[in-house]
Amino acid sequence: MARDVVIFDTTLRDGEQAPGNTMTPEEKLQVARQLDALSVDVIEAGFPAASAGDYRGVQEIAAQVRRPVLAALARCTDKDIDLAGEALRPAARGRIHVFISTSDIHLQYKLKIGRDDCLELARAAVRRARRYTDDVEFSAEDASRTDLEYLCRVVEAAIEEGATTVNLPDTVGFALPAEYEQIFRAVRERVPGAAGITLSAHCHDDLGLAVANSLAAIAAGAGQVECTVNGIGERAGNAALEEIVMASHVRPQVAAFRCNVETRELYRTSRLLSHVTGVFPQPNKAIVGRNAFAHEAGIHQHGVMQNGLTYEIMRPETVGVPHSRLVLGKHSGRHALERRYHDLGYELEEGALERLYHKFIALADKKREILDEDILALLHDGFQDAPEQFQLTHLRVVCGTVGGAAAVRMTGPWSGERAAEAKGDGPIAATFAAVSEIVGQPIEVGNLAVQSVTPGRDSLGQVSLQARVNGKSLSGHGASTDIVEACARALVNALNKAHFAERLEADSLNSVYLWGV
Repeated sequence: MARDVVIFDTTLRDGEQAPGNTMTPEEKLQVARQLDALSVDVIEAGFPAASAGDYRGVQEIAAQVRRPVLAALARCTDKDIDLAGEALRPAARGRIHVFISTSDIHLQYKLKIGRDDCLELARAAVRRARRYTDDVEFSAEDASRTDLEYLCRVVEAAIEEGATTVNLPDTVGFALPAEYEQIFRAVRERVPGAAGITLSAHCHDDLGLAVANSLAAIAAGAGQVECTVNGIGERAGNAALEEIVMASHVRPQVAAFRCNVETRELYRTSRLLSHVTGVFPQPNKAIVGRNAFAHEAGIHQHGVMQNGLTYEIMRPETVGVPHSRLVLGKHSGRHALERRYHDLGYELEEGALERLYHKFIALADKKREILDEDILALLHDGFQDAPEQFQLTHLRVVCGTVGGAAAVRMTGPWSGERAAEAKGDGPIAATFAAVSEIVGQPIEVGNLAVQSVTPGRDSLGQVSLQARVNGKSLSGHGASTDIVEACARALVNALNKAHFAERLEADSLNSVYLWGV
C-alpha cells in the first residue's frame, strides 16, 4: 500500500554549502519560487546564523513564498534558534530545524562534550524552538555512526520536548542501505512516541548510495526524505530529489510511496539551479543530465524510434524534457541518419542514403560531435561558405552586479537596419536576447567556448558556440578584442549558416533529394 512521503528540499541550505554553489538572497528567492512550482512540501531556506545574507534570504523567502513549509536551520544554541525564529516570523508555515552531533567521534573531537551534555543541549534546544513554532524538527547529526542505544535516548528526549519531526542523517555517506534501513526500524520499535512523529532521512553521497539509502529509509517507515535538486551538497552531494521522486513513479510496486512533486517541473528546476549557480550536472546524471534521454548507438536508436520504452524507462515529457535525442556519432545506424535528414526536410532515395551513410561514418570517426551543418555539408558537397546575409552593425552593452543590458542593430534579409534592446543575467545573455528579438525567432545557444588567440592586454578573443536555429544545430565562430562582440559575431555566423541551409533546401526541389513538406 503506497503511503505519502514529505519531500523536504534543502537545496538552498545544504546544497548551497557546497563549493561553487553560493547564491545571493535574490537568487535564493528565485530558486525558492521554482521549488514552490515544483510542489515540494518543505523548503529549507537557509541557516540564518551563518551570515547576514543568509538571514535576509530566509526572511525574504518566508515573506514571499507562502504555500510550502519554510524551514530554517539552527545549532542547539539560544542565539541560533532566536535568529531562526525571527527570520521565519513572516512565514505562513514556519519550521525551526535544530541539530546537534550525536556520534562519539563528533562529541569527542568536534563538540568536546559528553553524551549527557549533548542530551541536555538537545532537550533545551527543542524547548526553546517551541517558543516560536509548534513545528520543530530535530536532527541527530552523524546518526549513522552513533551508538544505536544512545541514538534512541536522544530521539526519545527530543520527542518528549515536543519535536514533531526527527531526522536521522547519514551525514558523511557512511551507511549501506541495509544498515540505514535497520537504524530506522530500530528507532521506530524502541523509542516510545516514535509512532506519533515523522522520521526523516537525510543522506549524503560519499559512497554513491544517497538515493539508495533514502529509499531504504522510506521502506523502513521514514515519512520524510531530505534531498536537493541535481544532488548538490557538501562533498559528493546529497540525495538527488529528482531520482527519489522518479523512483516512486517508475517503480510504484517496489518504491511504494507517493509525493506531491510536479514531475514536469523537474527539468526546468534543474536548469534554473544550474543557471543560477553556474554548476551543471554531469552529462550522464540520471533524469536531468544532458544525456539522460540521448541515444547514439544504432541498436538503441532503432529501438527508440519504434517504441521509446525499449530503452527508456520513463517518457522524457514526464520530467519536463521536451523529447528524446538521437545523437549522431560513429555508433549511429542508417535509421538515425535517415530520420535526421527527414527532420531537416529531406527524403533520401535508398542509394543516396547508403552513399551518405558511408561518408557520415568516415566523418564521425574524425569528429567528436556531428552537427546538422555536418550532414548538410555531406548532402550538398560543402556548406561552410555561407554568405553574410546577416551583419552586426552596432553593439552597446552595460554590465554590472545587477545584470546586463544590450542594444543591437543588424542588417539582414529586410530593408535597412533593425534594432532591439534586451536585458539578461550578463552582457552576453542580453546580447543574444537582443539578436533573437531582431530576427524574430528563438535561438538556443550552448557549448560556448572563449579562447585568446593573441597575447597582451589587447589580445584577440575567439568565440566558438553551438546554436539551435529553426530546428537545426549549427556552429558559429567570431573574433574581436571585445569578447561580447566576439560572441555576437559568432551567433550571427550561425544565423548565416541557418539562412544558407534554408536556401539550399529550397534549391534542392528539382534535385534527386525531395523537400519534405
